[in-house]
Amino acid sequence: MTTSPRTAAGPGSADTGLLYSDVEDDLRKELRTLLTDRCPAADLPARVEAEQPHDTGLWTALAAELGVTGLPVPMERGGAGAGWRETAVVLEELGRAAAPVPYLASSVLATAALLAAGDGRLLPEVASGDRIAALAVPFSSPPDLPFPDTVRYADGGLSGTVTSVAGARSADVLLVPASGGDGPGLYAVDTAAVGHTVRRTARCSLDLTRPLADVALHAAPATALATGDEAGRLLRRALTTGAALLASEQLGVAQWCLSTTVAYVRERHQFARPVGSFQAVKHRLADLWTLVMQARAVARHAVAALDSGTADPAPEAALAKAFVSEVVVEAAETALQLHGGIGFTWEHPVHVYLKRAKSSALALGTADRHRAALAHLVDLPAAGA
Repeated sequence: MTTSPRTAAGPGSADTGLLYSDVEDDLRKELRTLLTDRCPAADLPARVEAEQPHDTGLWTALAAELGVTGLPVPMERGGAGAGWRETAVVLEELGRAAAPVPYLASSVLATAALLAAGDGRLLPEVASGDRIAALAVPFSSPPDLPFPDTVRYADGGLSGTVTSVAGARSADVLLVPASGGDGPGLYAVDTAAVGHTVRRTARCSLDLTRPLADVALHAAPATALATGDEAGRLLRRALTTGAALLASEQLGVAQWCLSTTVAYVRERHQFARPVGSFQAVKHRLADLWTLVMQARAVARHAVAALDSGTADPAPEAALAKAFVSEVVVEAAETALQLHGGIGFTWEHPVHVYLKRAKSSALALGTADRHRAALAHLVDLPAAGA
């Protein structure tokens, strides 16, 4: 598939509506067809026991067959010339499938940093999916994170350790924030070229579809992407974009939990009646449907802010991540409980979605952290002030 670029007239003219365009609907259909074939939910419990950090065949299909790994990248830099709204649709479907691919790490976090840096060397390879990139910060890092100082730059190399990096095990390129004699900087490290100077150690992760790794650097050769205040700006932009887009992935997880549970309680019978006919079950699912629809609105609003040229989309990103993080956990817990005994077994995929929901709620800042950030961004008085 080749995604058509935006035809809006100039920067800041991206559609800010919450409805999906025809292009986005077509993209969703193609993605859902591919994921239903290549990543069925029933296969997930077995897939998470595989030794590979991600599904290489599915990643190749996303990159080569659908061309969705570089959606927000301009065509002149090897991308599709679309935007973050289309990227959000991809993440909704990947969340719905709990797909074990490094899309958030490479096509969102790393790509956002490279776009903000104006990079023309790495971006085409990352956009095509030929190389996987990862932003080397702990996956729990919120957008207002103080600039990291666990890695130092000296004499052309990086030394230090970064813990719990998403996508690091698969990454061909690491984008590493580091301090040095000239202040903060964001550096690119080619993991294939430096050999033993980069060591990646797998971490035990709650979400087995998104493995984490500790990265140890020992005088690893690095290329500067930005230094000084610009490095801090790039890092904040990447993490803000990641938080906003992660809300869309969480929306996909919540939608799967709701749809699958509704289908299950229609067919599961107790006392010669479908479980879904009981009023308590109806009310709980109706409440969950309302929450998911609200989550869709705030998630769409966040990515629209990213695409509209808003100077600082941090408030919209914080609102989306804070709200949707709680909705996705509620959806996954409801799915587990209403599936009854079968939902607690390893063979049923609902536990995979619960783990994705819980881990994503902690990723890129917790709901409480984003609420506090939002209060600061909109000048609300602190508690007790």
